Amino acid sequence: MTIPIYQADAFTSSLYGGNPAAVCPLTEWLPDETMQKIAAENNLAETAFFVKTHEGYHLRWFTPELEIDLCGHATLATAHILFTELGHAEPAIHFTTEKAGTLIVTRDGDRYTLDFPSRPPYPVELPGGLIDALGGKKPSHILRSRDFFLVYEDEQDIIDIVPDHSALAKIDAIGIIVTAPGNTVDFVSRFFAPAAGVPEDPVTGSAHCNLIPYWAEELGKNELHAYQLSARKGELWCEHKGDRALMSGNAVTYLKGEIYI
Repeated sequence: MTIPIYQADAFTSSLYGGNPAAVCPLTEWLPDETMQKIAAENNLAETAFFVKTHEGYHLRWFTPELEIDLCGHATLATAHILFTELGHAEPAIHFTTEKAGTLIVTRDGDRYTLDFPSRPPYPVELPGGLIDALGGKKPSHILRSRDFFLVYEDEQDIIDIVPDHSALAKIDAIGIIVTAPGNTVDFVSRFFAPAAGVPEDPVTGSAHCNLIPYWAEELGKNELHAYQLSARKGELWCEHKGDRALMSGNAVTYLKGEIYI
């Protein structure tokens, strides 16, 4: 048995930037164990699998360690492959998901817009060991949605963080978002998820479901420009629309092939 596989760099207009994701079109679902093994073999932050439905496509995402509830960059990569490689001709793609509801992706030239749920973070107590695992500098605010969400004073604070991934993996959360106002954009961020097999994610759409409503309120504006300051870097154009968070970016195809099962 063979299945197609594509890989695309998301939230970038240049190869070797943004966040790489694998995309596997299926005619029917493989066993969960098989999809998890494929994701582990790919060893990317996420591998997306989808099956065509009457309404659009059913989409699932796997890290090397587990199935995730929501992933932005692999959704963008999947839409890019559908539009550019698989002949999707409609102006929008509707993805149904296991836990995140319906996600819509539209295309305008070479830029894609993801319509995702807004997940504002809320104040929480600081978990033991988290600050030390991030290098010891205390944030100005500690919040949480799905992931812990730490706010710092300025962009350099985010750049200077040298995480202890072994210690972060012991924190009871899928991931840790760190963020601050940007020097040339509205806000910057980084995202760490060693417990999910992703020490540092290059660009994280799901984190922006938290970042967009937070910074929209803090800055008093609904249209925002953002950078994720990983080594590969990522750029997003964002909009806060009530209970929805819109994020736009580019994508580039890296490879096409087959998996032999």
